[in-house]
This record gives sequence, structure tokens and C-alpha cells, in this order.
Amino acid sequence: MKLEGKVWSFGDNIDTDAIIAARYLSTSDPVKLAEHLMEDIRPDFPGLVEKGDILIGGQNFGCGSSREHAPLAIKGAGVSCVIARSFARIFYRNAINIGLPILECSDDLSHLQPGQDRLQVDFEEGIITHLETGDIYKAAPFPPFMQEIINLGGLVGYVKNRIKG
Repeated sequence: MKLEGKVWSFGDNIDTDAIIAARYLSTSDPVKLAEHLMEDIRPDFPGLVEKGDILIGGQNFGCGSSREHAPLAIKGAGVSCVIARSFARIFYRNAINIGLPILECSDDLSHLQPGQDRLQVDFEEGIITHLETGDIYKAAPFPPFMQEIINLGGLVGYVKNRIKG
């Protein structure tokens, strides 16, 4: 699977409360959550992010509480994937469980221009291409079973598919 999108960069240690503040946890509707995505870090962000965009994080993206609301808000905003140097373990699992593609890339991507630069992501090969410069970055590709979970929209879709055989 390949996708393309413009990037939005965030730094290290972006916790789940920064992704979606606790004051909005009265709903689990991804679209309602998306209305407040990253607003405590960048108040105008919910109005800027578009379907297909890519979030870039530094180290330890998604740290903090184990709330599934954080990846739900990201997916509800139409973000096509998140690329970070590393992810908090529970965020990583929650993202895969709901079918939100995430990639760990050891390269520093903080130099990318938010809302301007575009990337192409090849999940099967783990290759990230900067479309303006042609620069190539390498991420660890998903194993086939995880790719299938993501392609089926998350763990629920995966299990349903396995049950019906």
C-alpha cells in the first residue's frame, strides 16, 4: 500500500493529552474528537489538517495515558498515517488496533515544512519519499499480518475477516 500527503510536524514526547485533551473524552466519536486534534499545541490545527495528511513526530509520540481516543482523533481527522522516531508502546498498539498506519523512522524529519512538504509512503517496503526533493527515508515495514490488520480497518475487521474464513 502506498499513500501521499502533506506533512504536519510535531516534536518529541507528544502525549495523548496533547493529541486530544481530556476535556473532550466525553465522546468516542472520531469525527467529534478530530475537531479538537492537537488544539492545545496548535489551536488552528483542526482547521488546517486535511484528509490524507501525514503527522510527523519525534521520539516517544503518544506517551501518557492509554486512551484509545488519541489515535481515534487522528484517524477521525482523515490523517493517513503517523511517522515518528519512536512511539509509546500503548499508543502503537491502539493505533494498529483501530487501523491507523504508523511507522517508526529513525531519520529526523523535523526539517519538513508543515502544510507544504509532501511525502509518499510505501508501507510494504518501508520507504518514505520526500516528493519535492526526492530524498528517501527508511522505516521498518510492517509484517504481513499487521499490514492485513491495517488494510481491514483494524483488529475488529481483521477478526471478522478471519471468522468468516
